[in-house]
Amino acid sequence: MSKVSRRTALGAFGVGAAALAGYRLLGESDSAARAGNNPVVRENRASGSRKWAVGRGGTKGVTDELVQMQGYASKTSVGCGESIDFHLSSHLAQDCTVAIYRIGHYGGSGARHLLTSDPVPVRPRTKPTAASGTGLIACDWPVAWTLDVPKTWVSGIFLAVFTSQDGYRAFTPFVVRDTARRSDILMVVPFTTYQAYNFWPYDGHGGKNLYRGFTAEGVWGGIDDRAFKVSFDRPYTRSGTPNWFKLDTGAARWAESAGYDITYASSVDLHEGRVDPSHYRVMMFSGHDEYWSKEMRDCAEKAVSAGTHLAFLAANNIYFHIRLEDSADGRSGRVVTCYKESPDPEPGPSGPTARWRDLGTKHQHAEQGLLGVQYNGILKNPVPLIVRESGHWFWSGTGLRDGDEIPDLIAVETDGFDPSMPRPADTELTLLSASPYADRLGRGHFVQNTGLSENQQGTLVFVAGTFHWPLALDEPGHVNPHVRRATRNLLTRMLEHRGA
Repeated sequence: MSKVSRRTALGAFGVGAAALAGYRLLGESDSAARAGNNPVVRENRASGSRKWAVGRGGTKGVTDELVQMQGYASKTSVGCGESIDFHLSSHLAQDCTVAIYRIGHYGGSGARHLLTSDPVPVRPRTKPTAASGTGLIACDWPVAWTLDVPKTWVSGIFLAVFTSQDGYRAFTPFVVRDTARRSDILMVVPFTTYQAYNFWPYDGHGGKNLYRGFTAEGVWGGIDDRAFKVSFDRPYTRSGTPNWFKLDTGAARWAESAGYDITYASSVDLHEGRVDPSHYRVMMFSGHDEYWSKEMRDCAEKAVSAGTHLAFLAANNIYFHIRLEDSADGRSGRVVTCYKESPDPEPGPSGPTARWRDLGTKHQHAEQGLLGVQYNGILKNPVPLIVRESGHWFWSGTGLRDGDEIPDLIAVETDGFDPSMPRPADTELTLLSASPYADRLGRGHFVQNTGLSENQQGTLVFVAGTFHWPLALDEPGHVNPHVRRATRNLLTRMLEHRGA
């Protein structure tokens, strides 16, 4: 039976301390305990570039209505030495280029330019209509350009930057993985959740995601108009950067600036069995990671059993159960399926695609059973994180005390401890914050908790419980030295002490 450290999340908490102001960087450079001469450190010595952004070189943004220049990748991730295809469309027949950038620190530039293609001929392609019954929107645009990934490239988050001859620009992200290398940290990028929120084409009549869709009258509809299936075979809306992509890029840039030995994978890699958790000391889930298949969850649970620590840096994790299905032409993992409250016509052996907490009996599959806390609401406005357990090693060096506030850190969606739900077995759960907030949907007031679970083997599962945690690591206007220090404390402990 698990136990909650000292007090339950819904118990007493201090809110009387004044908000912190004028804090300094605590004299730290965010260098990691295990940072050193690893491939990521060497990679980040290269010169960076900001030339990928829309507006640079006179480039213009695109719209889903006109598709001046958009595209998608054939895979969410590609191994070093393998190839990945890009499928492109333009509003007129013309040449374009594809430039490849790797996201990292690079002295503060944030990305590195690796190569630019020769001119690639592109012409207008048809926007598909939504499939009857499922709402699936899948493009069948031909391959315009293929990237052969050099074996020397360092694993990371990458951007393919599409620029048309008449000056329009859009992107699509992908991961270069290196599963043969046993890095200290594996960062998992949440592509299944990216696609769940992707509304392409957001053109007033055609788009759908797993939440909403346009009606036949061209009105932005509700859940009755949503899709049950969404495809990776389509661009991301407008510029091509997915919803909340900056959570993952912020975490990646901070981790690389700190010199951590890190490699990357996509959530689809977890599903398809390309990740062996025993190869890593830490598996870090950097962003909004809401949509999980059984195979993905099995991988995370296998990690904990193997002594690999888990760090979830945002909130609303492992909320919806999904299936990953083949595309119409048989390519695996190209369709994300989630029926949610609607009847699932083909539930399969892992059960219907509903909320994890609604599967089985007595909420036996609730995400809190793995994570220690779980999603509990959407905020009306950002609120401060209220510190608890300030004597815990997690808060060491921050100077914070119980009841102190970190301004505006709790935002968008939150997690909290629910005493009515399952807890991780044989695990000590410490609640490191207790932050009251008003729910945006008018359901009342709730409490956010940042949670840290430790099992009898010493394996840790951390959940930040808010969207703004990764932003506080690197995003301008959000950077907070206390969050940086606490995250460094967490990773130092995880890297020094393997759980099993």
